[in-house]
Amino acid sequence: MNTPTAAHGALPRPTLTLADSLALVVGHVVGIGIFKAPSIIASNASSEAMFFGLWIAGGIASLIGALCYAELGSAYPNAGGEYFFLQRAYGNSLAFLFAWARMTMIQTGVIAAIAFVFGDYASQLFPLGTHSSAVYAAVAVVGMTALNVVGTYQGKRAQNYLTLTLALAILVVVTAGLAHGGGSPHIPDAGNSRVTLPGLAMIFVLLTYGGWNEAAYLTAEMHNLRRNIVLALVLGILFVTVLYLLLNLAYFNTLGLAGMRASKAVAADLMRSTLGAYGAVALSLVVMLSALSAVNASVFTGARTNYALGRDFAMFRFMGRWDERGMTPVNGLLLQGALSLLLVLLASFTPDGFETMVAYTAPAFWFFFLLTAISLFVLRRQQPVNAEPFRVPLYPFTPMLFCAVCTYMLYSSVSYAMSLNPGSIGAIVGIAVLCAGIPVMLSARQTALQD
Repeated sequence: MNTPTAAHGALPRPTLTLADSLALVVGHVVGIGIFKAPSIIASNASSEAMFFGLWIAGGIASLIGALCYAELGSAYPNAGGEYFFLQRAYGNSLAFLFAWARMTMIQTGVIAAIAFVFGDYASQLFPLGTHSSAVYAAVAVVGMTALNVVGTYQGKRAQNYLTLTLALAILVVVTAGLAHGGGSPHIPDAGNSRVTLPGLAMIFVLLTYGGWNEAAYLTAEMHNLRRNIVLALVLGILFVTVLYLLLNLAYFNTLGLAGMRASKAVAADLMRSTLGAYGAVALSLVVMLSALSAVNASVFTGARTNYALGRDFAMFRFMGRWDERGMTPVNGLLLQGALSLLLVLLASFTPDGFETMVAYTAPAFWFFFLLTAISLFVLRRQQPVNAEPFRVPLYPFTPMLFCAVCTYMLYSSVSYAMSLNPGSIGAIVGIAVLCAGIPVMLSARQTALQD
C-alpha cells in the first residue's frame, strides 16, 4: 500500500458549503423510489395508520444512521468516506474489497439503475426504438460524468439547481393531490382478509430513503466540518421525511389506500386524475428530473472512493490524481463512467434494467453498510483524526439500533433479490463480481510489496 505524497498531485480542499452539502444529500435521497415504491408499500400495509407509520419509521431509522455517520465523518474526514472508515477499523484488505465493490457494483450499479428510470420515462415522451431506455440511460451517464469531469464547481452548482427544481416540482404534485379533495375515485377496500407483509414494505421504505450515507464522501471538502455534516444529514433527512409524508398524503387523498394498491404508477395516476393527459406528461418530466438529480449526485460522490483507492494501491495509481484546476478526481470519474456504461449495456439485454441493477447492487450495499455501522464501536477506541468530532447521542444504543436495521436489510435484500426472476441473475452476477475482487486484492497487495 502506498502512502499519499505530493507525487499524487493536488489534495481535496474545503469547497462545499452547508447548502452544497445539503443539496447533495437531498439529491441522493429524493430519487425515483418515491414514484415507484408507495403502491408496493400500500399493498403490504393493513391500514392507513400502518402505511404512514412505516414512512415515519423509515425517517427515524435513517436519522439514527445519519447520526452515526456524522460521528464517523467528523472524526475521520476523508474523500474515501466509508472506505477510510473500514480501513481504519478493519485494515486494508476489507477496505479494498469495499472499494472494489463500490467501483464495480454498488455505485456504478446505482448510477446505471437510476439512469434506466430516466430512460424509461424519456422513452415515453420520445421513443428511440427497441433499446430506447438503454440509449437514454447511456446519455444520462455520459452527460453527468462529463459535467463532473469539468469540475467540482460545475457538478455542485448543477446539483443545487436540480435539487431545488426537483423539490418545487414535487411540491406541485403534492399541491395537485391535496387540492383534488375528497371527490377522488377511491377504490373500495377489500376488507381485512388481505395478506400484508410489513417487513417487505419496510424494505422499500428504506430503499426510498437510501443515499444519505453519501455525505461521508464529502467530508474532506466541507467547510466547518463538525457543524455542517450534522446539519446536512439531519436537516436533509427531516426535509425528505416531510416531503415524503406530504407526497404520500397527496397520493392517499386522490386515490385512497385501495387505489394506491391497485396502481402500477401512483404518481402518474395522481396527475392523470387531477390534470389529465398533460398531468401524465408533467409527471414524466418530474421523474426524469429526479433521476438526473440522483445520477449527478451519485457520480459526484462515487468517484471519491476510486480516488482513495488509487492513493493507497499502486495497481490503481492512475485513479489517485486530484485535478487542481477542476478540483475533481478526473480519472476516477472516467473509470466510474465507463463501468456504469458497461452495466447499462449488459442490463439492456434483460427485461427490466432497473430491477436487474437493484438485485445486482443491494446485497453488497447492505453487507458493507452493516460493517460500517459496526466500525463505529471499533473506532471509538481509537484516537480520531479530528480532535473534536461530533459524538452520536445515546451511545451505544443508537449505533446498536443502526446495526439491527442493517442486519435486517441485508437479510431482506438477499431474500428479495434471489426471489426475483430474472432479477436473481443480477444478484448472482453481483456475488461473482465481489468474489472476483479477492484475487485482484491479493495482486494489488503483491504489487505494493514489490514497489
